[in-house]
Amino acid sequence: MRVGPYLLKNRLIVAPMAGVTDRPFRQLCKKMGAAMAVSEMVTSNSLLYGSSKTLRRANHEGEVEPKSVQIAGADPAMMAEAARYNVERGAQIIDINMGCPAKKVCNVMAGSALLQNESLVARILDAVVRAVPEVPVTLKIRTGWDREHRNALNILKLAENSGIAALAIHGRTRACGYSGEAEYDTIAAVKAQASIPIIANGDIVSPEKARRVLQHTGADAVMIGRAAQGRPWIFREIEHFLATGHRLPLPQVAEIHQVVLEHLDDLYGFYGQTLGVRVARKHISWYTKGLVNAGAFRHAMNRLETVHEQVRAVNEFFAQAARASNYLQYQDESMELAA
Repeated sequence: MRVGPYLLKNRLIVAPMAGVTDRPFRQLCKKMGAAMAVSEMVTSNSLLYGSSKTLRRANHEGEVEPKSVQIAGADPAMMAEAARYNVERGAQIIDINMGCPAKKVCNVMAGSALLQNESLVARILDAVVRAVPEVPVTLKIRTGWDREHRNALNILKLAENSGIAALAIHGRTRACGYSGEAEYDTIAAVKAQASIPIIANGDIVSPEKARRVLQHTGADAVMIGRAAQGRPWIFREIEHFLATGHRLPLPQVAEIHQVVLEHLDDLYGFYGQTLGVRVARKHISWYTKGLVNAGAFRHAMNRLETVHEQVRAVNEFFAQAARASNYLQYQDESMELAA
């Protein structure tokens, strides 16, 4: 799949997730096989450009190309300025957020709430594409704003007319949030009429599911979000399965332990030790979800305040797991298969 001048090495993309797809996580997923990772969304409000949060989100130092940054907002001029701002700071692809269902985003008519106003969608797309003619602009949407108003096909035509380079579609409406199951018929219908690459997103939790979604929709790539939390090796698993039809063995305890330690070290360096410890808690929780004795471990972990205490606790947990088996022991077989 190609996005502008960038030929991706495979069909696997990390979905933008607020509070998750920071630079350490993007780098880790790329190392584990993802071809591209989209940043957590950056505000289009120029008053916040100098905030520590926005500056961190615009930090791409040392990141593997291509560097894709997602911007969010509802004002065409502000979105255009946000695109220019991020390109000046290293973004090589600008992604427009019209898929987030969060109330704090939709309440200001941004994110997936924009799907209710197709004329505004067109103005935003045109403004952003014109603002950064030197880089490709991509768009992420949902299938519509509720089940009675699935207008992804209309948005496709607006995107193509504006010069959007690729379109990612989450298989739920704005009203669905993350409830129920994603549907892929709408994505297939869009792909059948598209002249630009289409990326399928939503509930892709295993190599087998990735293959089924690609076959059903005809999509050019799949976008993985929540399934990569605590399991960044899902990208190499899917890549191998798509190429061979066979599953890779589960990673061994020693490898997962090393992945966690390297991720933590990157988080501490990126955020500083105090904030890094807090950010690391959710990742440690995801890495250990469903594992034997993980509940008590996570409860204790959330009370630790220093890097030394956190790393020591992680080392002790994985040392105990390694003594029990070379592979992580899940509480039941269904969790192991889904993890």
